[in-house]
Amino acid sequence: MAPDFGSSTFPVAPEIGDKELTDIGTILRTRRDFSLSAYKCACMKRRIAIRMRATRCSDPAEYCTLLRQSAQELDLLQKALTIHVSQFFRNPSLFDKLCEEVVPALFATAHSNADKTLRIWCLGCASGEEPFSLAIMLREHFMRELRQVTTTIVGTDIDSGTLEHADTAVYDEDRLKGISYELRERYFRPHNGRQRVIQEIRNMVTFMRGDISRIDQYISCNMVFCRNTLIYFTRPEQERILNGIAEVLPTGGILVLGKSETLVGATRRRFSPVSQTERIYSKIT
Repeated sequence: MAPDFGSSTFPVAPEIGDKELTDIGTILRTRRDFSLSAYKCACMKRRIAIRMRATRCSDPAEYCTLLRQSAQELDLLQKALTIHVSQFFRNPSLFDKLCEEVVPALFATAHSNADKTLRIWCLGCASGEEPFSLAIMLREHFMRELRQVTTTIVGTDIDSGTLEHADTAVYDEDRLKGISYELRERYFRPHNGRQRVIQEIRNMVTFMRGDISRIDQYISCNMVFCRNTLIYFTRPEQERILNGIAEVLPTGGILVLGKSETLVGATRRRFSPVSQTERIYSKIT
């Protein structure tokens, strides 16, 4: 039975202070190699409090004891701290801009290069809706280019459970709200009351575990999607991540941010706007 959050017997988690956050961070770093230091404190405290309440822990000390004893709760906490809710073709105007202006130019450049490759990377891909949306867009509008240019799409996320979900490519109906009937008919099949991406699209995407804060592990690519991920990080960490992305993009390579995100600090000098409205930028240095 689900917990009764309205019950007077359900403990209200006390406010988490900096010391408690440090203690929980130490446990996560030691047991999951996951660091809280780059994330915004207020956001992390809110999400930890939700897990404390869900586990009926009366104070942070009790919750720390639970974390030391329960691998399952460690997994659930890490998932709560990194979760991103998405859907297919989120912000349709972005995909229109990519399809009309950005992707044709990328294919043209790739076709002129000796290796004739185009590499697309989705940072913080969660359960895979974004990379699969890109794969559908490419197959729908750029079949000729796909035959001429070797194209790879990689989705990375820190949460292994979320990546397992992405690998199954099975989604609830609410994740498909942004997809037309025609696209649904072409690229999805019913699967136990849900919808599954067809094999041809699944073959276009590779999922791997990756920590956005580990810029030494970034992969070379021509276009990076980092949407609705930076908002969870401190400003210095945002700048460090954006500089890391700039290092793996060639001149003219594309960075796509979320609508609530923007370039910060010195990274403003490393990119020029392709579309400020859609948060699309081209690397210049």
